[in-house]
Amino acid sequence: MTGTHGSTQTKPILVTASSGKTGSRVAQRLVDKGMPVRLGSRNASPRFDWEDQNTWRPALADVSAAYICFVPDLGFPGAADAVGAFSKIAVDSGVERLVLLSGRGEPEARAGEEAVQASGGQVTVVRASWFNQNFSENFLLESVLGSEIALPAGNAAEPFVDADDIADVAVAALTEDGHGGQEYEVTGPRLLTFHDVASELTAVTGREIRYTPLTTDQYADILRANDLPLDFLELFTKILDGRNAQLTDGVQRALGRPPRDFRDYAQATAATGVWG
Repeated sequence: MTGTHGSTQTKPILVTASSGKTGSRVAQRLVDKGMPVRLGSRNASPRFDWEDQNTWRPALADVSAAYICFVPDLGFPGAADAVGAFSKIAVDSGVERLVLLSGRGEPEARAGEEAVQASGGQVTVVRASWFNQNFSENFLLESVLGSEIALPAGNAAEPFVDADDIADVAVAALTEDGHGGQEYEVTGPRLLTFHDVASELTAVTGREIRYTPLTTDQYADILRANDLPLDFLELFTKILDGRNAQLTDGVQRALGRPPRDFRDYAQATAATGVWG
């Protein structure tokens, strides 16, 4: 793709959820490219909070592009209304490019995509499902450390995608011409069940890691015990029914290279010591 703004760009790019798995990577890549970045978080100045619409317009002031990552998930109730309203304010503020992180196989997330696309801005959708980094950053890290991954996923196969690939696609769309109007459905290069993932992690950690399928009731009890919203359970039962068990070419189309394999991620992550 051509038409990179380059380091001469003076208007910042807003990165929402800038401390999250993808947002932190997007922000760091932009900094590495010499581009001005405005972090979109509750701790930033100006402050940005998805739950406080009064923070949106100041965060969007004099911004050239925005990475939209809705927290906790675009499939949650009210998300489509929020990102739609945010995008309208963005376009009204003169933001040229909007890059939305969406959920693959989630009808509610598709409603969020349509709300952002209706803003009139130059929109790129990056549609992903399970991140490799779910096993090493927050969500399932404790499970891996405890040698048991227990989820209501049955034998569903997933095309696990790397957060670094997602960030690379997002940065390309934020900084280069030719991505506006595109919908990039991104996956890794292989379908893996959670049993397969446990085997891959066993191989790189040198200790046995098991996958234990749970019933939805069992997982609901775990969510309640950890004060997590039951909406996560609905997401699991919807997207882990085999609907995403196909590989796509989103990474290749956006970047002109193949996506990172789970094994490469696992080997590199094991070398950091995060899995003990």
